Amino acid sequence: MYRKKISIYLLDYTCYKPPSFYRLPMSMFVEHILLHEQFDPNSVAFQIKILEKSGFSEETCIPPTLSQLPIKKSLSFNKDEATTVIFTVVKEVLETNNVNPKAIDILIINSSLFSPTPSLSAMVINKFRMRSNIMSFNLSGMGCSAGIISLGLANDLLRVHRNSLALVVSSEILSQNWYTGKDRSMLLTNCLFRMGGAAILMSSRDQDKKKAKYMLQNLVRTNRAEDDLSYACVFQEVDNENKVGVSISKNVMNVAGEALKANMVMLGPMVLPLTEQFQYGLSTMFQKMKILSKKSIHIPDFRKGFEHFCIHAGGRAVILAIEKSLKLRKEDVEASKMTLHRFGNTSSSSIWYELSYIEAKGRMREGDRIWQIAFGSGFKCNSAVWKCVCNIKPEKTNPWMDTIDSYPVDLPDTLEIL
Repeated sequence: MYRKKISIYLLDYTCYKPPSFYRLPMSMFVEHILLHEQFDPNSVAFQIKILEKSGFSEETCIPPTLSQLPIKKSLSFNKDEATTVIFTVVKEVLETNNVNPKAIDILIINSSLFSPTPSLSAMVINKFRMRSNIMSFNLSGMGCSAGIISLGLANDLLRVHRNSLALVVSSEILSQNWYTGKDRSMLLTNCLFRMGGAAILMSSRDQDKKKAKYMLQNLVRTNRAEDDLSYACVFQEVDNENKVGVSISKNVMNVAGEALKANMVMLGPMVLPLTEQFQYGLSTMFQKMKILSKKSIHIPDFRKGFEHFCIHAGGRAVILAIEKSLKLRKEDVEASKMTLHRFGNTSSSSIWYELSYIEAKGRMREGDRIWQIAFGSGFKCNSAVWKCVCNIKPEKTNPWMDTIDSYPVDLPDTLEIL
């Protein structure tokens, strides 16, 4: 029996834009750690050095609880941040698209380090009075790549439950995760992570085809947790003083590179023209025959498969390493660099700020293909491929609209540290 192929559409999405009074300018960060009694001089100097070389603007934001001294951590503060970010983006995406909360069939929320009871998904269902038979899921501990994992789950469910609407929310809650110890690998998170979140509305309903912005083409997930080095390179643990933090290993760049290679091997045949696949296969064969060295292997030109790249804004070293390894142009990584500059590392939601940047610049055209790449603890590298199905005009709700004319800004690559 013939079954019609199911298309998965992205109807719309919104990104959280913190109010200006949540800003964390450099001067405030320095004053904050200098006055914080639990930081020793070496920890203070290290954090200042990291932030100076991060490429962040004066506009990145943190929740207000982290700007107070002394810092007080509590479950109520975590919930306040979660409700502020998540409720805002959910309300905005539903109202903008005139969607009744009761019309949502599937709800998926990912937040790596904050997983309360009742869950964040239950919190949203309660707030917006969603249906009692809604299929809800709450993903935790999946790191910065969890956003694409959520997309994968939504994709699978939408294909099984035809003619359905799915709401995906990606965020990370910072209030509980400020580290006050001396371990440098854990101090990095204070400097890199900032406040953000995104809500994505997806559909498998035929009637939504004309309203959609994008259509999902491919999803590829790579998990290297079987390797001990990969498993331990981003790890939540306690330090020598029994303080909880998330350590980022010095091996993270090498681990990310290996994960990306494995992901590209699976993704390449799905998106690259046959000529690129042939050249890569031929050079790999010659390398195995020792006719070519490893450095001589043909690197596929992924620009022949995509018009736009949204590389997880985990740090400038991550972006620059991918730019170099894939032989991308400066303009190909512009959205990622500018997102890191304006919003910082917003974890799993960063790829949506990058897509918003491309739209705000008026560069998205019907037929364009987009590659979203995310990395996360475990270690994971995940890819999502979208095709634009209409000419997209910038919207008022785009988080870049008030500053887009001042971008791009010049960010010297010599400032890189992580």
